[in-house]
Amino acid sequence: MMKFSSLLVLFFIFPIALAQLRVGFYSRSCPQAETIVRNLVRQRFGVDPTVTAALLRMHFHDCFVRGCDASLLIDSTNSEKTAGPNGSVREFDLIDRIKAQLEAACPSTVSCADIITLATRDSVALAGGPSYSIPTGRRDGLVSNNVDVALPGPTISVAGAVSLFTNKGMNVFDAVALLGAHTVGQGNCGLFNDRITNFQGTGRPDPSMDPALVSSLRNTCRNSASAALDQSTPLRFDNQFFKQLRKRRGVMQVDQRLATDRQTRGVVARYANNNAFFKRQFVRAMIKMGAVDVLTGRAGEIRRNCRRFN
Repeated sequence: MMKFSSLLVLFFIFPIALAQLRVGFYSRSCPQAETIVRNLVRQRFGVDPTVTAALLRMHFHDCFVRGCDASLLIDSTNSEKTAGPNGSVREFDLIDRIKAQLEAACPSTVSCADIITLATRDSVALAGGPSYSIPTGRRDGLVSNNVDVALPGPTISVAGAVSLFTNKGMNVFDAVALLGAHTVGQGNCGLFNDRITNFQGTGRPDPSMDPALVSSLRNTCRNSASAALDQSTPLRFDNQFFKQLRKRRGVMQVDQRLATDRQTRGVVARYANNNAFFKRQFVRAMIKMGAVDVLTGRAGEIRRNCRRFN
């Protein structure tokens, strides 16, 4: 596995957040914290390797609503968890198991926000992605409202998708790299059914999709509710997703548009041609995303139960 901890020096574009987050934040207060997280994620990955996709989704959905503060984990009638876009988020039980072990070892020390960040990092490495160090020290939020959830759908324009990231301090390389997490993703058939049956009311499939993929997805969706977003190596974290896009084999409309839009097609080509470069850029993007609107110092709290405020 490649080690990318040296890249941390590049991330002071978020000086306030990263000045208060640091690699090894728990080295004294809970030295076994990262090992506990890693072991439980590895155990879960051995049972179900799709945990990588699930944790990536959880991390993204948490960070892009009120920042990376574990507000997504709260159980209540009107919490973020109840919002439509979060209906597909899963592996809350894994976070609970990790939190329980951490509370037993180091009570009221490791935040749920850091658990999500570390668990996602470890799951990516298990799927063949990069192994890297990431700053910790996030604290848990005190607010979780479903009305705050405004996440994009699969038909969003490339410009709209990129602006979602640039509004959070990231750039087009970050945006495309993070969308590249679809290399291990699954998509509900209802999210792309129009592309394989009746695109924009034409009665025909989307002409931008490879006809062989149209046929394959029709067969898949007859027997299953979802399909792999990377039809080449669906459980492997690599750049095959981008190679598929260049062959008109993107499943989601926004993914396929990345390969043809003037703003992103060059980035897609570079990632498709260089797996190591994609993984390096993915690490950069994950560290940036993990610093979005974080709570540190005395802000927020350290939850004892990730599903409830203290």
